[in-house]
Amino acid sequence: MYRDGARKSIWQEETKKFTSTADCNKIYDVAIIGGGITGVSTALQLQQSGKKCIIIEASNIGFGTTVGTTAHLNDFFDTTFPQAISDFGLENAKLFAEVGQEAISMIANNIHQFTIDCDFERKPAYLFALDEKQEKELKDIVAGAAEVGHVMNFTHEIPFPVPFVNAVIIPDQAQFHPVKYIKALCEAFLNLGGEIKEDCVCESHDEQDEVVILNTSQGEIKAKNAVYATHIPPGINVLNFINAPYRSYALAFSLKNNDYPQALGYDLTDPYHYYRTQEIDGKMLLIAGGEDHKTGHEENTGECFSRLENYVRDHFDVDTVFYSWSSQYYEPVDGFPYIGKLPGSNGKIFTATGFRGNGMIFGTLSSQILSDLIIKGENKYADIFNPSRIKPVAGFTDFVKETAVVAFDFIKDKLFAEKIRSLAEVKEGEAKVVKYEGESYALYKEANGKIHLVKSTCPHAKCEVRWNCAELSWDCPCHGSRFNVNGKMLTGPTVKDLQRIESESES
Repeated sequence: MYRDGARKSIWQEETKKFTSTADCNKIYDVAIIGGGITGVSTALQLQQSGKKCIIIEASNIGFGTTVGTTAHLNDFFDTTFPQAISDFGLENAKLFAEVGQEAISMIANNIHQFTIDCDFERKPAYLFALDEKQEKELKDIVAGAAEVGHVMNFTHEIPFPVPFVNAVIIPDQAQFHPVKYIKALCEAFLNLGGEIKEDCVCESHDEQDEVVILNTSQGEIKAKNAVYATHIPPGINVLNFINAPYRSYALAFSLKNNDYPQALGYDLTDPYHYYRTQEIDGKMLLIAGGEDHKTGHEENTGECFSRLENYVRDHFDVDTVFYSWSSQYYEPVDGFPYIGKLPGSNGKIFTATGFRGNGMIFGTLSSQILSDLIIKGENKYADIFNPSRIKPVAGFTDFVKETAVVAFDFIKDKLFAEKIRSLAEVKEGEAKVVKYEGESYALYKEANGKIHLVKSTCPHAKCEVRWNCAELSWDCPCHGSRFNVNGKMLTGPTVKDLQRIESESES
């Protein structure tokens, strides 16, 4: 498995392992925990600046969201400009509007500097309303964009066979192959003297006066600074309560008529659908995404793929679906990502999370922000993305809602774990959280009758996991930790596996 799910993503063939040459006995300038686009981009930026860096990755480079993204590169975001103006003021919203093109330029510069072949293309994007309610939202978005100086032009045509009532075209957007890109960044990082240590779980840290000691599954690693590029750092901290984990679904399919739209596309449905093309092994495919939901809050995740496929078949001349996969991202309560000093840190530990559906952009931008903060102590975006920012209005309702949902999930699952008298009551191909002889377990029975049995309580915050039938994983609805059928950690913030129980079928 080269990603955090059982389904194969369109990018997965390009993943690779990097041989470790790390010397854990020395003190690094910066240790970067997490080998996705955020961690790799930050490590390379710091290494180029003369810092001695190490990337610590729990699995393999690109294992998490980076290999699950649909890799849109745009300069308009899930947090719209009207929202940004309302919650953060016009001047901060104007600063926010600069982020996208700056990040795209950073990617383009890396591609040029390191001669990276990663299918990078500049393309226009279309944002379209499907009904009158969405049309009003679209007009508000365009008005907000005008206030911050962002170009959106109304158009009467879109290159997608989807009925619409109004649309805008947004120039100078882009797309790329994310795994080809970060793989090349890793090679550049290594060539500059950087070090990579895969299969190494960072379990905790000890921030001392002169050094940060990282306690990992492969021993202690010491660095003058540490960066958590893992969505949420390990342990219980404020980021757990101001970010909510969500899953999104994607399909890659061929078209019978070969009429592939050469643009990026987005509707305004909630959750919205999004589109782009990608050539894989000489064959053009259309990627469609959507059906987002809070992690652990969909009873049958397989139905999400079915709904998405039915939707695209209603509008596109679909031939064959070649790939279907899902991925995880985090929603910040006030709409802006958290990039900067880790709350509670004395100044040596940094983090980047809460990117919503714009991970490729904010992951890239994080490399510049975090590098500047570590080297110079300042960056022009540092204040608006400060993880310790206090906004009593922006996001307060969502903060209360998400915290209440976590508490409800915790209590509900403790009280209503299904009771069974024997393992035989679970059908083949079925998974359940069950009570058995006073203990709570997560149980999955394969089609051949083999039973996978683990303790159902997530080690992170003691919530009960829920079954994800689409990715064959146990997902925690509270903070987004995920595990495979044998309890092995797939996604943090947990740093421990679910306890595996040997069943009678294994003994």
